[in-house]
Amino acid sequence: MSGTLFLVQILNGLQLGVLLFLIAAGLTLVFGVMDFINLAHGVQYMLGAYLAVAFYSIVGNFLAALVLALLAALAFGLLLEFLVFRHLYERDHLDQVIATFGIILFLNHAVRVIWGAAPLTLPVPDFFTGSIVIGNGLLYPVWRVVIIASGLAVAAGLYLLVSFTRLGMLVRAGATNARMVSALGVNIKRLFMIVFGFGTMLAGFAGIMIAPIISVDPGMGTNIIILAFVVIVIGGIGSVRGAFLAALLIGLVDTLGRSFSVDILRLVMGPSPARMAGPAIASMLIYVLMAVVLYVRPTGLFPARGR
Repeated sequence: MSGTLFLVQILNGLQLGVLLFLIAAGLTLVFGVMDFINLAHGVQYMLGAYLAVAFYSIVGNFLAALVLALLAALAFGLLLEFLVFRHLYERDHLDQVIATFGIILFLNHAVRVIWGAAPLTLPVPDFFTGSIVIGNGLLYPVWRVVIIASGLAVAAGLYLLVSFTRLGMLVRAGATNARMVSALGVNIKRLFMIVFGFGTMLAGFAGIMIAPIISVDPGMGTNIIILAFVVIVIGGIGSVRGAFLAALLIGLVDTLGRSFSVDILRLVMGPSPARMAGPAIASMLIYVLMAVVLYVRPTGLFPARGR
């Protein structure tokens, strides 16, 4: 296990962590403020990637495609909120789970009809196609560094927004006691719509940023939404700070576990058993982490005040 390889995996873990944060930040606000379980949040991540591919094929410029895809993801999220989700706010969680799961099935099929089932690709912007040298001549793609920097910048901006603006004050109050905020004369439906739309745009941004690295295909949001829910459970429902720290923690634990679990197990067992047990243990690490956190702090690391 070389120090250079360890550094590369740290960077990969940070990249996964900031992507999880972009998805989980909106999800934890929606869950915290609205008490609404939205399983379809991962579909917004998928749609962001598909919209970026579609707009890039039209305009041929990544930045323009990113802006257009963000606006389209926001508009589509607000449309879903208006047509479907706002009618579910007063329903119980089981109804919300069933309804949003139905939306997942519908939109996954719609994507196959519109773009086909074959994976699509989005090229890396020309300015960021190179690599940087990380010790011993090992190269690390510039675009992955851009993803990390963009995620950290969004996290800082979101912190400032939530902590030091009137809208952020209302969001924090809504995460603590939405009924009291409504009783004080705040238009809670408008607040819900703003929070939902903003969360949709963040998930779409995550999909756009990862599209040049992975294949864009139907169902790509299914696995990521599971990790996003783990993030908000560990971080604490309604807490942006908790979502950020939990996302980075999960990204690092998952990446380092998958990379070095076999090497670590070889210290206590033979090579063949280590190769068999390592991947299985690595895939369970984040869920073990969640169980430990919930045992010590049942409401998560940094739950919203009042929870």
